[in-house]
Amino acid sequence: MENTTAAANAPIAGLRAGGFRVYIAWFSGLRRSALRCAGAFAVTGLLAGCMGSTMGTAPDGLQSLPSTPSVPAVTGQTIGTGTVRVGLLLPLSAGGSASAIAATFRNSAELAIKDFQGSDIQLLVKDTAGTAEGGRAAAQAAIAEGAELILGPVFAPAVSGAASVARTSGVPIVAFSTDTSVAGPGVYLLSFLPAGDVKRIISYAAGQNRRSYAALLPDDAYGAVTEAAFRQEVGRTGGRVVSIQRYKVSGSDTTDLAAKTQAIASALPQADALFLPAANVAPFVMQSLMTQGGNLANIKVLGSGQWDAAQVTSNPIMAGTWFPGPERSGFDALSGRYQATFGAAPARNASLAYDGTILAAGLVRSAGPQRFSQPVLTNRDGFLGIDGVFRFLANGESERGLAVYEIAPGGMKVISPAPRDFRAAS
Repeated sequence: MENTTAAANAPIAGLRAGGFRVYIAWFSGLRRSALRCAGAFAVTGLLAGCMGSTMGTAPDGLQSLPSTPSVPAVTGQTIGTGTVRVGLLLPLSAGGSASAIAATFRNSAELAIKDFQGSDIQLLVKDTAGTAEGGRAAAQAAIAEGAELILGPVFAPAVSGAASVARTSGVPIVAFSTDTSVAGPGVYLLSFLPAGDVKRIISYAAGQNRRSYAALLPDDAYGAVTEAAFRQEVGRTGGRVVSIQRYKVSGSDTTDLAAKTQAIASALPQADALFLPAANVAPFVMQSLMTQGGNLANIKVLGSGQWDAAQVTSNPIMAGTWFPGPERSGFDALSGRYQATFGAAPARNASLAYDGTILAAGLVRSAGPQRFSQPVLTNRDGFLGIDGVFRFLANGESERGLAVYEIAPGGMKVISPAPRDFRAAS
């Protein structure tokens, strides 16, 4: 089911990366000394002395210092020269679009290292080939070379393979998959999850007095996860589901989609909202409904984060529809710097590797020995990155603060800003 598409009452450590400030918000349970350090760093941008110092005159009678532990040799690609090693697991040899994603994520991580002044991490780039066995081997290699944290993999099978090794070694994973079946304690998903999209758009629609919903969903794993979240959120907000149709698309054959669109049209008189999450069929469905004489005057069509694509947002037939997504200012700035550095615009999900790298570098600078511990990674206040505020849950899933957009003739506009912290959700 891959879709390869700040703080409340706690001290905040501000981590500057180039022109961006990524705030690392600390939960209330951190040691008081660490909190003092985080607060000092927020003001001065310096961490010197926070975690104690071994510099100075040796005590009387001390004849020798302990020898420096040997550091495992590194093989393959690396990014950065810091002392803390972090694995970066990507489908480099998977071919096709997977290899293109790998190249984009690698470039984004490199850009993050350059942006984060004084970063003390070194990324160990390992190839998963997008498979479970590849993920397992890549994780083994990274951990053997001293990785304390793993960023990636991208695809669910590789995440599952990497997790089988990382969990037994006590090394946490921050993965880029959207498949929540691979999430769990110690395996956190930084990606945009379908349930988060559904919760944001349905809760907003409910706030705009939408109460009766129809849905047209793909008959696949993504559709199943989305449907479960849809039913739950409609129920939570006091709404009702009047119809759900599930369609199959085989290549360019839209026969089943057309039939299910016709079926959903018959239910629209009883609804005031239509949920249509898949971007690849949204314009087709809208055109079909209008051609069939479907009355959309009183229907608000709702999408998902997949809609943040030109094929949807620039299509005049989609005007007036709503969809959730991160606010774009941070990504737009990142995209400009990426293009200036690498000569091409990045894919929209390039921010995942960038934010993951900045997160790792920031925690190394501010959290000392606790940097990748479960309490730090799952602190309730979360983190603020390129795509806005996010936090990891104990079950490995993540929550994000999303905006709601309306597609207009001239493009898209924010109609509900993304939250800046999780106070309302806590």
